[in-house]
Amino acid sequence: MTRDTFAYVWSYRVPGENADPFVRLYGPDGEWVELFRQGEGYLETRLYRSADDAERYLTVDRWESESAFRRFREKFAEEYGRLDRLGEGLTSEEKPLGEFFQIGGPTVG
Repeated sequence: MTRDTFAYVWSYRVPGENADPFVRLYGPDGEWVELFRQGEGYLETRLYRSADDAERYLTVDRWESESAFRRFREKFAEEYGRLDRLGEGLTSEEKPLGEFFQIGGPTVG
């Protein structure tokens, strides 16, 4: 049985003076990725900076399935909250853009 790859996407505004600490926290070697790696079904996190607005960033967290993501959130709720509060101090805006399923391409299963 295959499952649809699930992605959770966030948008951030990061003042220039917070860019480096933000990238360290949310980037490929950051604390968020370290936490996510503890969750079964975690695939990867991608961090993007806008090509035309240096203060705008996106994160795309990919999981094998929506249920894997939900189990992670439940199991690691306390740690997730701690990192979320830490990140809020680095951003002027933070908002979820949504939850998405991959269409086409390889599936996990």
